[in-house]
Amino acid sequence: MDSQHFRAALGMFATGVTVITARSADGSLVGLTANSFNSVSLAPPLVLWSLARRAGSLPVFTHGSHYAINILAADQKELAQRFATRDIDRFAGVAWREGAGGAPVLDGTVAVFECANRSRYEEGDHVIFVGEVERCTAQPGAQPLIFHGGRYFTELPL
Repeated sequence: MDSQHFRAALGMFATGVTVITARSADGSLVGLTANSFNSVSLAPPLVLWSLARRAGSLPVFTHGSHYAINILAADQKELAQRFATRDIDRFAGVAWREGAGGAPVLDGTVAVFECANRSRYEEGDHVIFVGEVERCTAQPGAQPLIFHGGRYFTELPL
């Protein structure tokens, strides 16, 4: 199968946009934009997301005890782009508070899942992380940022 064709087909599935954040063993902050987020279980409360094996932040997420999944609001497109950009201080000027296990929780998001790093599964070129949600918050009525066909939207195109 052609990987570009496969990627284009996956892009037809509209998703929300997340920034996954954690604190490394030396105390530095790590974060990245991801749309590979999904629920797994209500009891216990479990969610999953995936990260490329080649990602420089993989060791932080593999060995860390906690991370936060921040669901971005419609007005946070610049934040999504910032956390997808390489070789910058992604947290410079970004408002956040410390969450479970020290993971940064970003301000202004529509929802946050503060997770204990429960398990990992290596599959293909990614690692699937399953987190046990210790705390979550949501802003009822808030509009999420949406990703579809390689572009960001504040509402789905018709």
